Formats: sequence, C-alpha cells, structure tokens
Amino acid sequence: MALIHTPEHFESILCPDFKLMGTDFKTYSLSDFKNNNPLLIMFICNHCPYVKAIEDRLIQLGHELKTENINVVAICSNDEANYPEDSFENLKSRAKEKKYSFIYLHDKDQAVAKSLGAVCTPDFFLYDKKLKLKYRGRLDDSWKDETLVTKRELYKAALDLKKINKLSFKQTPSMGCSIKWL
Repeated sequence: MALIHTPEHFESILCPDFKLMGTDFKTYSLSDFKNNNPLLIMFICNHCPYVKAIEDRLIQLGHELKTENINVVAICSNDEANYPEDSFENLKSRAKEKKYSFIYLHDKDQAVAKSLGAVCTPDFFLYDKKLKLKYRGRLDDSWKDETLVTKRELYKAALDLKKINKLSFKQTPSMGCSIKWL
C-alpha cells in the first residue's frame, strides 16, 4: 500500500461528462446530478484501508448533504482483475450491505478517473453549482480515528459552496492508496 496525496487542484476546471453503470444497474451521466447545487464526486473502493477507515463517515456525509440537496456520487475505478474485492459484484454487495447513501458507480475502463485526474482512494472532487471544481481536499482532520475529528472540511466546503459560492478556508490534500490502474 503506497500512500498518495492528492495534487493541488486547479480551480474552475469543469466537470467532464461521464456515463457509468451504478450498482443499482442504472446508467448515470453528469446530467443526472445537475441541480443548481454543488456536486461531490468521490473516488473510493472496497479494499482500501483509508476508505474503510472513513466509510461510515462517508455514508453519514451522504445523508447530510442529501438534506441540503447536494448530490453525492462515489466511483470505483480500480482494476478488478487484480483487485477482485473491487469487482462490480462486490461493489453491489458492499453498497447494499452498508446501505450507501449515495450512488456507487463502476468505472471499469478507468476513463472517468483519468478524465478527472483522480489519483487515489479516497479522492474528493467538489464542484460548485456551475460544475466547476472548487475543492479537492480531505474529508476531515483525522482519517484514522473519527473520535479525533475536529474539522469536517469536506462537509464545510460543500455548505460554503451552496451558501456563499466560495470556500472560507484553505484546503488540505486528501491521502490514500493509489488507484489500481489497468
């Protein structure tokens, strides 16, 4: 497991369109998530210890942002042949077992991960209501132990973008396992 940090984002890059299968067997594209509010796209997977450590917090975040009418989408782009825990079947099982509060998409050919510039799991891309990238930071200030969290940065960034259309704080990069490329 190699630790990777997300690069500094380049603000105002538009979210590229995509078309991916969800674990609910529906096909989704960017237009399904446009609602004149921010959009959060999270790159996660089933096997990453960094994702596992924050998984319950991601589910909580999904519920909280849903009440703010902010769409949350998770994408798994890992090579499923070499990482079978991240196969589509296992993504479906995990989403059902944990009752994910967000759509979980499968990026089998990794085209979406490449088009967004995703590098690790977790990797968060928060877009404003015009679908311009505004936040590429971490979930919070304690990835490993949720009892030590004092700043919920991703949640605050989403609310900032919804309410004042800008961030009120400096971003800290996310960190995690590298995406498992084909």
